[in-house]
Amino acid sequence: MSQDIEPFEIHFDDSAIEDLRDRLARTRFPDQIEGVEWDYGTELEYLKQLVEYWRDKFDWRAREAELNRFEHFRTTIDGQSIHFLHAPAANSDALPIVISHGWPGTVVEFLDVIEPLRNPEAHGGRPEDAFHVVCPSLPGYGFSEPTRSRGWNTRRIAAAFAELMARLGYSRYGAQGGDWGALITSDIARMDPEHVCGIHLNMPLGQPAPDGPELTPQEQQDLADLGSFQERETGYQRIQGTKPQTLGYGLNDSPAGLAAWIVEKFRTWSDCDGDVERSFTRDQLLTNISIYWFTRTITSSTRLYYEVMGTGAAGAAPSAERIELPTGVARFPKEILRFPRSWVERSYNVTHWSDFERGGHFAAMEEPELYVNDLRRFFGTLR
Repeated sequence: MSQDIEPFEIHFDDSAIEDLRDRLARTRFPDQIEGVEWDYGTELEYLKQLVEYWRDKFDWRAREAELNRFEHFRTTIDGQSIHFLHAPAANSDALPIVISHGWPGTVVEFLDVIEPLRNPEAHGGRPEDAFHVVCPSLPGYGFSEPTRSRGWNTRRIAAAFAELMARLGYSRYGAQGGDWGALITSDIARMDPEHVCGIHLNMPLGQPAPDGPELTPQEQQDLADLGSFQERETGYQRIQGTKPQTLGYGLNDSPAGLAAWIVEKFRTWSDCDGDVERSFTRDQLLTNISIYWFTRTITSSTRLYYEVMGTGAAGAAPSAERIELPTGVARFPKEILRFPRSWVERSYNVTHWSDFERGGHFAAMEEPELYVNDLRRFFGTLR
């Protein structure tokens, strides 16, 4: 391991925890029209219950210990502090893999899949299924600390993560991601094809294929759902992509406001039928939210939208940049962006495609077993 990499332990002082509880106790909740439930955004009664639990019952120290079961490190790349969780397998022949999260996620998304990936024999797999797992926090997210310069878009993050894998001594590796992680993973493939053996995505982008096959009824419905999402569910993108600093003052100062902003996405984007706690426990939700709170990185995390929208990189990859590396796709039915396979194949050399009957945007948290097994199957063809 490079000497530029330093061990890191997750810990916040008691004073930070007490400050959080004090702020939660003094929350000034807004009004809500009777009977609207979640139609206007995060539902008032649910948020009150979540805030009360966060204040009185949530045990950050226990969650801190859970995170610290794994080895954490920091290194500086391109002037930016990069945090990552590193969980190598006992099997030295294991395939290294870098797994990238998105917004409003953190490395918490992967806590249930790390052990099955690195120690498959203990979780229904074979020794040859093992991975050396690397889970970085995106620059500006969580323990990677706030970004301090312009230009940290997905391409720059991808370059940093490719450098990270090189520093760890991994000359051949796979990459996986959803949400921003899917764009970052795609950019890693474009930038480092000499070392990346293949990529796996659970939210691949696509572009229309005029000469492609006729769309199936399901694909037509997927596009209709995409249109509805763009019309009704992208206000957060416009705010974060244009005025993230203005938004940040409120989210950085009010833990209840931060929770409302994030939990609404976990509910809307998951396969939960309107009950967010059907897909996630309160502790999972609040561990993720608490990381943003304690590290004060919610503002810098939203800046990624500004950086990407400003460069026009948020859309599908141009055909000239088609990725020829083997690409695996895991399609979950409640994923927010579901493009027809023929559209995805214009951008990627798809060699593996799985359609699942359950699961949503936060695949590793919602359906860890499906997620792990699909990674094993796809990368098993490339070992």
